[in-house]
Amino acid sequence: MSLSAEIIAVGTEILLGEITNTDAVTVAQALSELGINAYYQTVVGDNPERLKKCILIAKERADIIITTGGLGPTFDDLTKQVAAEAFGKQLVLHEASLERIKGYFTKLGRKMTDNNARQAYLPEGCTVLENDWGTAPGCAIEDGGKILIMLPGPPRECIPMVKYRMVPYLKKLSDAHLVSHGIHIYGMGESEVESRISSFAETMTNPTLAPYAKDGEVLLRVTGKAKTEEEADAITRPVIERVEEILGDVVYGVDIPSLHAAAFEILREKRLTLATAESCTGGLCAKLITDIPGSSEVFYGGVCAYTNDIKMKLLGIESGLLDTYGAVSEECARALSAAACEKFGTDAGIGVTGYADPNSGDEKNPGGTVYVAVTVKGVTVCSKIYQPRGRELAKERAAQEAFNLLRRAVEGL
Repeated sequence: MSLSAEIIAVGTEILLGEITNTDAVTVAQALSELGINAYYQTVVGDNPERLKKCILIAKERADIIITTGGLGPTFDDLTKQVAAEAFGKQLVLHEASLERIKGYFTKLGRKMTDNNARQAYLPEGCTVLENDWGTAPGCAIEDGGKILIMLPGPPRECIPMVKYRMVPYLKKLSDAHLVSHGIHIYGMGESEVESRISSFAETMTNPTLAPYAKDGEVLLRVTGKAKTEEEADAITRPVIERVEEILGDVVYGVDIPSLHAAAFEILREKRLTLATAESCTGGLCAKLITDIPGSSEVFYGGVCAYTNDIKMKLLGIESGLLDTYGAVSEECARALSAAACEKFGTDAGIGVTGYADPNSGDEKNPGGTVYVAVTVKGVTVCSKIYQPRGRELAKERAAQEAFNLLRRAVEGL
């Protein structure tokens, strides 16, 4: 029987819209990969009565309750006290946690205030989840077949606590092992992906295959369940191969975080170098590739050529080309990608030009029109995209298109 879970995010600042509830995303993704169904998510302010009510409701309808936030040292951090009361537990001092908190402040060279000691009081009989990324330990309570896991709220603490504390704890609850793989798709919409794989996917029970729409992409999650991790992984492999066979080269990778990461890996594998020449994306392609550790192995540099003057002076784009075709044109994008290769001495170049603002443009190229070109070993390919739903989306989609063109061009060598 599959387990169900409810996520409760605690914090008035979330209700007021002062911060985004990214913790729920982190926890939900981890639960999904464990095969645990999260049927409800709740956000509640720093109010003991309302928080207790939320926990009691969750206790009735879920096997596992996971709270984030409210474990700090201040008077409004009430999660432990309220949760302990809801589960009929007392808070007791956990000496090892107190020593860890003292050591944390000693390492920082700061004096520990008395209220920080409150973080070392935990529900009696709980499993302590040590926090190596902050002062507040997490904990887990098991009572009457129900489980409550409390995690700190700051994402810099919650993210590693989910990965290194919550996930191993929950894995112990089942004799079965779950293995998930993500098949990443670009260049085909979710409805078409589903249409192509539906007859294959609908017959599956183990492993399962589920589609998820992402920004400009589609993710297919393959999850296998077996007695061992190796067996679970083994039953997912034929499914991945079958999906790749059905969908072809719109599948840009398995278990890879992004298109730019996929492009980086293939450039590194083939020992090729890259430079960029960007206009409307404002250096986004360069930013994304340099976000990857080790990017200096392939990336030489980039130019943000926003005006025609800079396009001509720094990149050598001919004034005649700009006069004849305009800065927003396939011809200009091709010239930019080729110029990136020439100026930086690289094997590959990305060139981007367009109207990111939906309120700009002209009859031929309305706002949201972007031309993306890639040159690899002297051969240039170009693509035109249209994304009129805002500057940021147009820029993000253009960068995705650039890295998709790049990885396909390099794969073809």
